[in-house]
Amino acid sequence: MRISTLLPEHYEEAADLWVATWLEEMPTLDFASRRGWLLGHLGELVEDKARLFAAFDGKLLGFISIKPAECYIDQLAVSVEAKGRGVAQALLDEAKRLSPQRLELDVNEHNPRARRFYERNGFFEIGRRISDRSGLPLISLRWLADEQSQAQQQ
Repeated sequence: MRISTLLPEHYEEAADLWVATWLEEMPTLDFASRRGWLLGHLGELVEDKARLFAAFDGKLLGFISIKPAECYIDQLAVSVEAKGRGVAQALLDEAKRLSPQRLELDVNEHNPRARRFYERNGFFEIGRRISDRSGLPLISLRWLADEQSQAQQQ
């Protein structure tokens, strides 16, 4: 597996991966209708100086978008076939490399797999809100390098 920049020529494949992943996690929501939003959003992220990275192993396995100036992970998606293979961890490690002191993100309250992943990686809850797009509850999470090093010392 290699991590490299997610280029515009991969956006269509990334959008397909994103839809399939969300349909598996939350089949009651119509993520296929949001595919166009994601395609536009990826371009907007780059314009806003976000960094987009992808994991490849012959094909796209997953991607992450990080806003380094805000220490914010906007999107993290791993293909259904690649889950459990360390792809999310490799992408999160790239985010931590770009933002080594702090990271924040919002996770869907009804996505227990993602919540467990972030908790295992030292993220903790800092707030809750309702998503403007889906109307579903989100949990705001934060990771601090100091918290991580303290946990490892204990």
